[in-house]
Amino acid sequence: MKERSDGVTLRYSVLASGSTGNALYIETERAKLLVDAGLTGKAMQERIHQIGRSFEGIDALLVTHEHSDHIKGVGILARKFNLPIYANAKTWDAMEANIGKIDPALKFHFEVGDIKQIGDIEIESFNVSHDAADPMFYQFAHEGKRLAHITDTGYVSDRMKGVIRGADDFIFESNHDVSMLQMGRYPWSVKRRILGDYGHVSNEDAAIAMSEVISERTKRIYLAHLSKDNNMKELAQMSVSQTLGMRDVDLGRIKLCDTDPTVPTSLVSL
Repeated sequence: MKERSDGVTLRYSVLASGSTGNALYIETERAKLLVDAGLTGKAMQERIHQIGRSFEGIDALLVTHEHSDHIKGVGILARKFNLPIYANAKTWDAMEANIGKIDPALKFHFEVGDIKQIGDIEIESFNVSHDAADPMFYQFAHEGKRLAHITDTGYVSDRMKGVIRGADDFIFESNHDVSMLQMGRYPWSVKRRILGDYGHVSNEDAAIAMSEVISERTKRIYLAHLSKDNNMKELAQMSVSQTLGMRDVDLGRIKLCDTDPTVPTSLVSL
């Protein structure tokens, strides 16, 4: 029997966020979704149990791109729980060798720019700029409310902003502090990748993009995919808050929330 939420709202939890693994859980009255499974199968099960849920009856496992911190547990979870997997064609080609044999009945295509209805959730995919085969993220709509999920991008283009603008809640990459990255231990080739158009957005660049997509309906922004070596939760919060404040964003009505690589966020409702 599928577990369901106790109301008709969309609820979600960031199960893991960071370079060691990423996963997002979403549910409504009629749908249960997982976005990415970047931890081992065992760790993924521990995370979802921490929020009082399980992987039984998941309607779709949506994959954003083929990097290990997003697909590590995809194969084992799909086989163990009979989970339908959705990804675009290039991502399927790039990840199949790393996730093991998947029953063809569980393989589905979700191309960039598609809009699909799963249960009572409308899902729109959009490209991001990252060093993967065809990376994309998703926006989720239910009962007139929207959750936008965007990480793993070197910059936030006008096209991306156009898709996610005005969402009620955001899960938004705030990967690194530029000074920490420049002064850190990474070789220059890695620093250049992170700072480039196909890498990750900094705290300040994330906040600038946020200021251009939030609206009067926006309630929460989760700061996601923080670098364990080149960022800190407190620094991300401070940098984003300062930049938003300088761009005349009313921080009194928007809650900036942390994510964590090891502890899931509490289930919250839109």
